[in-house]
Amino acid sequence: MANPSARPPLMPLDEAVARMLELATPRVGTERVPTFEADGRVLAQDVVSALTVPPRDNSSMDGYAVRSADCREPGALLKVAQRIPAGSVGGPLQAGTAARIFTGAQIPEGADAVVMQEDTAAVPEEGGLGSVRIETPPAVGQWIRRAGEDVAGGDVVLKRGERLTPAALGLAASVGLDRLEVARRPRVVLLSTGDELVMPGEVAPEAMKPGSIYNSNRFFMRALLLRLGCEVDDLGIVPDRREATIEALRSAAIGHDLIITTGGVSVGEEDHIKSAIQHLGHLDLWSLAMKPGKPFAYGRIGDTHLTGLPGNPVSSFMTFLLLVRPFLLTLQGANRVAPEPVEMRADFDWPRPDRRREFLRARRNAEGGLDLFANQSSGVLTSMVWGDGVVDTPPGQPIRRGETVRFIPFASLLG
Repeated sequence: MANPSARPPLMPLDEAVARMLELATPRVGTERVPTFEADGRVLAQDVVSALTVPPRDNSSMDGYAVRSADCREPGALLKVAQRIPAGSVGGPLQAGTAARIFTGAQIPEGADAVVMQEDTAAVPEEGGLGSVRIETPPAVGQWIRRAGEDVAGGDVVLKRGERLTPAALGLAASVGLDRLEVARRPRVVLLSTGDELVMPGEVAPEAMKPGSIYNSNRFFMRALLLRLGCEVDDLGIVPDRREATIEALRSAAIGHDLIITTGGVSVGEEDHIKSAIQHLGHLDLWSLAMKPGKPFAYGRIGDTHLTGLPGNPVSSFMTFLLLVRPFLLTLQGANRVAPEPVEMRADFDWPRPDRRREFLRARRNAEGGLDLFANQSSGVLTSMVWGDGVVDTPPGQPIRRGETVRFIPFASLLG
């Protein structure tokens, strides 16, 4: 007969992420913002170009526009008939002549190549533009950017759901858009639980009481949320009391899309997040088969989502990156939310794997492999600063030096 008090099995990480993303229906709404201010935002509608870029054939070099048939042999001497700076339109190029041309200027009718000035020798003449000696015969089409080679009129240049980058902003501007329709910033509220927590600046290190610690989670969590384009409110530190936790969550649920708590999600007598969620709303998942990061909760209070993260800083950091980050991006309608692992060589041994899926802090070395941080404890935040990613290790799988492993760079998770 089953024991009714037995704990359910730990949920695999991929299953937990899938469940959360099913519930992350994009509903934050949209807003129109200046293109200058759209970096990192999620595009809410396709960007369709109303023009061709470039609109006409133009020069990709400073040099001379020529007819290639006029300079098939080295040393051909051509009369310089016109000068065409960027923003000007020259006249048709006559046979036996060249046009002095500058980068970005429209190719004159009749020209079929550009010779960069380094492959020419100017021959000055009084009362005119002189002549030019073509030292290196050009191929047809040389140094010419063709009309539409970047964008054709009617092209979808940026797709709905893309997370905008500096390059994407430049592309939007190149087709004339000074404003973009993006997902509204998710409204996120933070709160920490723990009577042991104090804030830096409130108590000097030498005055810290035994058992007290500084609240580091609050600092990196806010920074991570801002990088994801969220509006962040902070309710500070909540005492380790059930009623205080319930009241804090009740207040946090008003006017926010997501509540993030750190600490208080384990099974100790001072951990009240689980019971508070169940009192106010619905608990959808609890405890993960991952290390670090086993104590994790996801639930809802009314229309507000809630994620309860562990108190240990590395566990809190990793559960945010692997669960909360994709959840927030999905809320905004992003089309790419999963981490992007790469295969790399392990320059270390990991002979005693855990039964859970492990994320080992590591960094790339000069030999093209991965080194492992010596202390993989979930309380060692220095490992996250030292490392530049994590090795994604399946449950129960040892690693031997020289084997290929899955490495998730922090660069793909922190942007």
